[in-house]
This record gives sequence, structure tokens and C-alpha cells, in this order.
Amino acid sequence: MTAETLSKPASAAGPSRYSTVAIILHWLIAAALIFQVILGWRADDGPKGAETFALFQLHKSIGITILVLSVARLLWKFTHRSPPAPAGQPTWEKLAASAVHVGFYVIMIGLPLTGWIIASTSRINIPTVLYGLVPWPHLPGLPELAAGAKDAWNDFGHIGHSVLVKFTYVLLALHLGAVAKHQILDRDEVFGHMAAGAKPGIKEPRLWLAAAGFAAVVAAGYLYTPAKAKAPQPAPAESSADDLALPDEAPAAAAPAATQAGPATPAAPAETAEAVPPADSALKDPVAWAVQKGSHLDFNLAWADTPIQGRFSRWTADILFSPEALDRSKLTVSIDLASAGTGDGQRDESLQGPDFFNTSANPKATFTATKFRKTAEGRFVADGTLDLRGVKKPLSLPFSLKIDGDTATARGVTTLDRTAFGVGQGEWASTDQIPAKIKVSFALTAKKK
Repeated sequence: MTAETLSKPASAAGPSRYSTVAIILHWLIAAALIFQVILGWRADDGPKGAETFALFQLHKSIGITILVLSVARLLWKFTHRSPPAPAGQPTWEKLAASAVHVGFYVIMIGLPLTGWIIASTSRINIPTVLYGLVPWPHLPGLPELAAGAKDAWNDFGHIGHSVLVKFTYVLLALHLGAVAKHQILDRDEVFGHMAAGAKPGIKEPRLWLAAAGFAAVVAAGYLYTPAKAKAPQPAPAESSADDLALPDEAPAAAAPAATQAGPATPAAPAETAEAVPPADSALKDPVAWAVQKGSHLDFNLAWADTPIQGRFSRWTADILFSPEALDRSKLTVSIDLASAGTGDGQRDESLQGPDFFNTSANPKATFTATKFRKTAEGRFVADGTLDLRGVKKPLSLPFSLKIDGDTATARGVTTLDRTAFGVGQGEWASTDQIPAKIKVSFALTAKKK
């Protein structure tokens, strides 16, 4: 029997139940809406870390899914007749049932729309990618609005979304209560309209199956845990990056922080630093080195106490260095900020926005060093300047070095203050969620040119 056949009236009064298409859409939307409510609670109440970020992305995906299904259900309703009300049902109950049905369409369409408005007017331009696969656009016209108008729309979206969520709780309670009344007290055919073959009474298996399904969706909403972000894939040979391990040869104590006042004084080994190169350095020339595949440039931070590992997959290093010619050694590292990867594509794209790296105005960061100090055997410090977001600040980079013939291996780690460079604008300028200190590290292999 086809859906078209089922939708035809069984009598002059109307069909005995909803069509198969309507029933499928009803239960899909119901499950998605309940799961969505649980996700919303978890995302709002949980710490603002990587898992919460992933929950919000899934929340957006399910919201758009509900919107699409609800529009399809509404169009189907306009072209297919619904079952009649039970014989003898009071007029007030018919009016109340109609009001609840209209209310559900308001929330099923209004909640996703207000959420879509919020995403489209957010100060941080985080794209919506449904289930991490299908790009979904912002609402036309909203992202291009002036700051004041955009904020007004964002406030409207937040207020509307909050009101509709509370309205959802009321409608769900009324709807579930009405189903129980019709099935158990009135013992009429209303539940059978949406559960084909169901008979009145509390012993009806389909009633208990629906209750079990409700409990299962609630449990799934609480038990669902987003998959851990995958580590970024290896970069092309010219940018060379392969893993996220922090260098284990550079002790944290040797990682000075760059502040607005200048580079921090290195740790204890620096007290014996050889600020003056050996007497025979004039007889030595610094060597040009070419970075090899497998080298990597990483950054580590915490978001609401959740550790996040990232990597720049596109960067170049112009190295002219020799331990015997520190006074004439030079280093220039150029980093493509748009290549920052943390394992989550949506978060990575937000890093390129005006609140963080602002890559449209400042696509690259550059570290330049022309002063090197030896602090211990095989250990050095490069004193230079970091140019990030158009802000230049002094930065010291401690590193270990081992040269074996024509091959050199080096590891280093330092800490910088993101707020000194303006990385984190607006609400992200605060350090309560993302600390000011960001650890940057590298491990590279280089060959003599």
C-alpha cells in the first residue's frame, strides 16, 4: 500500500490514521527535538572546552535537520488530509489540540531559524558544516550588516531562541499528557493515528515501545561523547610537519615569555651564556641550512582547562647558522597563519577571523633573529622579534642543537603572551577561558645547502 493510498480518506470524515510519510517525519522530528534539548542543556552547563565546542557544532547540524524535516512535514500536511478528531470530543479539546499542533510548528521552525540567526551574526565567524560534511551558508545579508545592526539581530536571535526553548518544554508536557489521556483514560484511537495498528489501553505494546524510544533518545543525549579531534595530517614536504609531540630536549624552565616589556631573562644556564663568540670565529662562516621533511612547528594552549594541540602546516625557515659564528648567524621564520590546524576544521577557520589571527589583513607571522647566545653545550638562545597581527615584540627562543656532518637537528620551545599581540579580541581578550600564555615549539632536521 502506497503513501498516496494511505493518505486518501477512508470515509467521508477523513482517513483512519496519518500517512506513512507523515508518521515517519513525526517520529524523526520528535526524536531529533528531544535529543536536541539534551544537547542544549549539556552545551550550556558544561565547561567551555573542546567537547562543548563539538556539541554546539552537532547542535547546529541537528537544528538545520529539524528545520528541513519540519518544512517537509508542513508541505506534506497541506496536501494530505489528517485523521478526524474522536467522536464526541469537546470543542475546547479540539481547539487545544490545534493550538498545540500550531505551537509545535512554531518551535520546530522557529528554533532552528533563531539559532541560524545567532550563527550568522556571531562576532566569531564560525562556519556551519552539517555533521562535518556539508557546508551550510549563513542567512543572506546578516553577516554583512554593520556592527550595531548585527548585534541587534544577534540579541533577537538569543532572546527568541531562549523563549522558544521554554515554550518547547510546555508543549512537550501538554502533548505527552494528552497522549496519555487519550490512550489510557479516554481509550480512543488518537494514539493509533500516529502508531499504526495501536489499540487503546495501557497494555498496548506500541505505547511502551514509544516510551522506551523516548527514554533511549534521552539517554543517548546524555551519553553521546564527540569523537576526539583527529590530529592534523602531515603537511606537504615544503612545509614539513608530522607530529604534535613537544620537544623533550628543551626544559620548560628554559622557555622565556615574550611580554610587552621585552624578552624574559633566560633561566639559570643563561648566567654563563657566551655573549661573545670564540676568538677564532672570524675564521668561520655561518652555514646555510635547508629544512627537511618531517620538521614541525606546533602550538599548545588550554581552553577552559581542556588542552588543545595545534600545528602550522605551512611555514618556511631561512637559516644561516654556525656555533662558531654566532655573531653572523641569522634566522627568519615565516608562518602562514591560515595553516593553523587543531583537528577541528570549524575551529580552525575561526582562528583566521578578526578576533584571532585576522589573516585577511595579516596573513603571515615572522620571527627574525640576528643575535644568538650559547647557554650550555649544545644549547643556544635566539634573541629576535616576532611580528604577529602587525604587532612587533621581542622574543627569545631557547633551543638545543646537534650537528652530525651535513645534518643538523634542533628542538626548541618558548612561551608568548597572545594578548600582547592582540590575538583574542572582544570577549576572547579575557583570559578566563583561554589563558594568555601560549606555548610554541619546533623540532626540525636540516641539511647543509
